[in-house]
Amino acid sequence: MLRFLGHILSFFRRRASRAQTRCLPQLEFLEDEMELKTMQGVVTSFFTDYGFINESIYFSTDVVTHNMPITVGQKVMAVVEEVKTSHSLKALRVDVMSDHHGGVSSSDPETRIIIGYVTCIKKDTIHLNKNIEFPINIVAEGFVPYKGDWLEVECSIDPDTSELKPFSVRPVSCKHVDEVCITNLQGRNGVIDDTIFFTLDSVKLPCGYVPQRLDFVNVVMVESIQSCFIWRAVSVTPVQRSGFRDGSGLGRP
Repeated sequence: MLRFLGHILSFFRRRASRAQTRCLPQLEFLEDEMELKTMQGVVTSFFTDYGFINESIYFSTDVVTHNMPITVGQKVMAVVEEVKTSHSLKALRVDVMSDHHGGVSSSDPETRIIIGYVTCIKKDTIHLNKNIEFPINIVAEGFVPYKGDWLEVECSIDPDTSELKPFSVRPVSCKHVDEVCITNLQGRNGVIDDTIFFTLDSVKLPCGYVPQRLDFVNVVMVESIQSCFIWRAVSVTPVQRSGFRDGSGLGRP
């Protein structure tokens, strides 16, 4: 009982700390303040909308993929955030394991779907979850992964060695939103609608367009881990609007 209460108090203390942090204009991946790990575990306790993995990793039901039902004793694959200052653990994503590879079942028994985030990109090679790598040329056409992006990787299974060989890669989630405002811009990084991260190092822009604060834009975004944000804009297009004082037609008030 004391251990359980300790988990709860630690979690709420950390939530209060992170709530204060979100008010600051932090636009970079904060590797110096947190560490992400991908690990297998077992659900050791579960309540209505939250639970614990291995007795120490808190998770809420909204981070469980595919709305899979959760029960005590279930094996899961989790991406875990470790805040070095408090040493507390929280799962950012939980995948229910359906086979010994830790992937999601596929309709084809000779393939598996692995879900993870980009930890490193070196030249033409992308590293996923620090233990899977694949060439960038198998990524879905028109999409360029960026560090922190959640990807769905379809793999074939070598029948002799059980080795996974990636052959298809795409974003886990992709959305489109219209007429949202650029609310923050610092150097090459910015924020749209206070919730969507973008960087000029990877975003697609129309020829000649340079994003400015207060521009209204249409956005294509993918699910990604970017400090306080869970979405990254992969395409930004200015909204053509008329009648504004600056005369640019870009929708600035």
